[in-house]
Amino acid sequence: MDTQNCFHCGLDIVKADEIVFDSKSFCCAGCKTVYEIFSTNDLTFYYDFEKSPGATPQNNIDKYDFLDNESIASKLLEFQESSTAIISLNIPHIHCSSCIWILENLQRLEKGISTSQVNFPEKKVRITFNPEVVSIKSIVNLLSSIGYEPHISLENYETGKTTIDRSLTYKLGVAFFCFGNVMLLSFPEYFEVKEYWLDQYRGFFRWLIFALSLPSFFYSASGYYVSAYKSITSKMLNIDIPIALGIVVMFIRSAVDIIMDYGSGFFDSLTGLIFFMLLGKMFQIKTYSFLSFERDFKSYFPIAITKINPDSSEESIAIYELQKGDRVLIRNQELIPVDGVLISGKAEIDYSFVTGEAVPISKQSGDKLFAGGKQLGKPIEMEVLKSVSQSYLTQLWSNAIFQKEVTQNHKTITDSISRYFTPILLLIAFAGFGYWIFIDTTTAFNVFTAVLIVACPCALALTAPFTFGNILRILGKQKFYLKNALVIEQLAKVDTIVFDKTGTITTNKKSSISFEGTSLTDENLVLIKMVLRASNHPLSRMLYDNLSLTVIKNTGADFTNEVGIDAFEEITGKGIRAIVFGNKIEIGSASFVDKAPEESKQQTSVHVKINDVYLGKFLFHTQYRDGLAVLFKNLSKQYQLQVLSGDNDGERANLEQLLPKGTELFFNQKPEEKLEYIKTLQEQGKNVMMVGDGLNDAGALAQSNVGISISENVNVFSPACDAILDASEFDKLSYFLTLSHNAMRTIKMSFVLSLLYNVVGLLFAITGNLLPLVAAIIMPLSTITIVSFVTIMSNYYAGKKNN
Repeated sequence: MDTQNCFHCGLDIVKADEIVFDSKSFCCAGCKTVYEIFSTNDLTFYYDFEKSPGATPQNNIDKYDFLDNESIASKLLEFQESSTAIISLNIPHIHCSSCIWILENLQRLEKGISTSQVNFPEKKVRITFNPEVVSIKSIVNLLSSIGYEPHISLENYETGKTTIDRSLTYKLGVAFFCFGNVMLLSFPEYFEVKEYWLDQYRGFFRWLIFALSLPSFFYSASGYYVSAYKSITSKMLNIDIPIALGIVVMFIRSAVDIIMDYGSGFFDSLTGLIFFMLLGKMFQIKTYSFLSFERDFKSYFPIAITKINPDSSEESIAIYELQKGDRVLIRNQELIPVDGVLISGKAEIDYSFVTGEAVPISKQSGDKLFAGGKQLGKPIEMEVLKSVSQSYLTQLWSNAIFQKEVTQNHKTITDSISRYFTPILLLIAFAGFGYWIFIDTTTAFNVFTAVLIVACPCALALTAPFTFGNILRILGKQKFYLKNALVIEQLAKVDTIVFDKTGTITTNKKSSISFEGTSLTDENLVLIKMVLRASNHPLSRMLYDNLSLTVIKNTGADFTNEVGIDAFEEITGKGIRAIVFGNKIEIGSASFVDKAPEESKQQTSVHVKINDVYLGKFLFHTQYRDGLAVLFKNLSKQYQLQVLSGDNDGERANLEQLLPKGTELFFNQKPEEKLEYIKTLQEQGKNVMMVGDGLNDAGALAQSNVGISISENVNVFSPACDAILDASEFDKLSYFLTLSHNAMRTIKMSFVLSLLYNVVGLLFAITGNLLPLVAAIIMPLSTITIVSFVTIMSNYYAGKKNN
């Protein structure tokens, strides 16, 4: 009798309950309704990814009434402003490409939703919506109505703990119990001892072995059957198909042996096979978790925040040292790294890192500020509500809005091999079986099963992730923080490096500053310092730290009080314009303050004009970073080097003497000119790495193939950059590039090792010299071998000194 399956969820339909709509059969009104919703909104493409991908929707209308309570709903939100809110929901039913596709098209089902992004490994969807148009309850009910009911536990949100899926642990435990007992009961069969009691109860023990193998076969190995079934129905062959086939064939053959009294079968090998494969899977998951832990909690962003102490003094501290109740200073263009309350005056917050929309939101004293915002204009003070969430900052940085389109060579190789791996493997297995069945039936089944088990692309697939994961961990410990693993591959392709000058190859800490012009009064110094305090530009920070506190204290003025700043505007690459206590202040380049530069003496300088009167300029006697000459010498052997500077060419002679011959120098470069220069290089076929301070270079960092932002006690967080490098490690840049090349070399070597393992394993299996149980033990060992190899090699390369 033919059984009808539901077009939406795939479940068998009871004939009496069948609902036919649009020439398709459904098991219930819920599945039919979901199909109608998708059809009405032109989303039937959902069914093209996989046959019957959906789940029967739950219709508990009143279940989520508690979400109408604002205090409860607010605990679920990551971010909330007037017209934008973000929530991450756990969706246990996410299982295939159709799920991802429909969940990332929720905006077509509900007007108030702007974007939705799926995190497949964690089974979460992150939804950005307009709370004025749609409520959290409506979104949750929508998800439930289309078969993706979220799991909401308020206890998890309050404690920060998530429910751990222990199903693999339980399956492994059952498999171990069955394997141990089956092996114990199989001992008499191994020795074939002729003894009365053994002969008398041999049949009983065989049936007991059969019974003990059932939990392992049906429960512990169930994941392989489900995966294989889904793979076949979606017409995409994965590695679980031969594994599942091998297990089923071995079980059927062993069951026939016992039923027909041919022998004890292969239940010892079968239960051992399942146990060792699950053990290998557990090892992979644990290793991934370890690498993830290393990345999330030990590789902190090397950026700082200015903390205001109780005595009003300021100090730069690492962002992860912030505690609840601390008071911090946020300057112009500076990231708000934590949730907090605005203490002083007004603020204009740009939440484009979070929402993708660069529309500033006005805030008043006492308002809540969310992490991820960027202050625009004069400095503000805020009180910290909770400590820094490293994972949240990583999420902001990795926002899909700022991702660059790159080709992943290693993934292309893996995908190409994996596509043909399963069909070729099945062909070899059946060919081996066909050959041996006419010679020895037992050997034929052993060969068939061993071939399916021993050849596994798991080690091949793990090569790149484990190599990259270990390199990320090593680089993180050395204060070089990469946005993601793809950056390592991009670093290995670089052939041209472009450096910014100020704040990148120069240091803010050692420069000496002198003033030329009209003698500045103490009141003028107060005004200048108040304006400089709001800026994050390297020259502004240097000058701010350099100005004499003693002189300012003598005036009795409070330069830390931003109430006196009535207006503030910082024009990128030019200067600052502000009104302080009614005085018009202009600080910046010569052209910005309408002063013609002196041709005879060009130096890095900041000009000052107060109330339309030009007072003079601060001259910066530039100090270059330690190890700069050696670094450039090492890099020049392999890369084309250039320096782009927004300053005049007063430092040309010093740089030409300091840097190796062939280094191209360009001065008076505006931010947009830097960006265009990077484009020109790329049009010439160059792979360009841009190294800048993250301020004036945001456009060039975004345009480059790899953008690196140098951090020196400045909390400038730019999603445009692919990596953040602590300034103290600047001289290691050549070493980091060499390490990226060696990482790609390690991947290629482990590809070869993995393929060699599969070829050798197949040769032994085809010739009948490999038992299925031994194959099951070798399979996880191959994974351990690959992981050990890439770990040892990457640690070896990391330990090599850069020549």
